[in-house]
Amino acid sequence: QVHLVESGGGLVQPGGSLRLSCAADGSRFRINAMGWYRQAPGKERELVAIMTNGGSTVYGDSVKGRFALSRDNARNTVFLQMNSMKPEDTALYICKAISFDIDYWGKGTLVTVSS
Repeated sequence: QVHLVESGGGLVQPGGSLRLSCAADGSRFRINAMGWYRQAPGKERELVAIMTNGGSTVYGDSVKGRFALSRDNARNTVFLQMNSMKPEDTALYICKAISFDIDYWGKGTLVTVSS
């Protein structure tokens, strides 16, 4: 079982920055990929960014050029640096890990972009 621990959400003004982190805690299993999705009220869950063990990263179209995902493989931790944030980035950000073709999800951390 993979347990994901998320941190870093909060309130930020438009144009500001925020950094999220997610750690796969207590896992003995190999993590093949880790990243973030988000879900805004009344909308479907969408990809933010996800990275494989080999370092390949896929970003959602709405965050390209503004968000950056990095990963510490030794600690099974990913970091999402969010810059130039917009009100439409407001959502519950949910960490995802993939281990042996099984998806694991965190509980999410709320990010609000508002003045």
